[in-house]
Amino acid sequence: MSEDFTERRAHARHRVFKGGRLAFGSGRKVECTVRNISPGGARVDVTRATALPEQFTLLIAADHFERRCHPVWIDDTRIGIAFD
Repeated sequence: MSEDFTERRAHARHRVFKGGRLAFGSGRKVECTVRNISPGGARVDVTRATALPEQFTLLIAADHFERRCHPVWIDDTRIGIAFD
């Protein structure tokens, strides 16, 4: 790792592999895989790039988890999100 690397996250993320959904609009949902998560945000993978609104909800049914969030970065099929 480069010596110039600076961690900008406020919280350490924990690796996970959980099915989830990004919900927005009038009932629209996009399936995703949650790859890491922290109290402040997460990284999710989607099967294909999709246009996301400025705010949406991350749902993880197995954990009864529901959080409003917004995208911080998008790289093809990977999305970094911050919880609101």
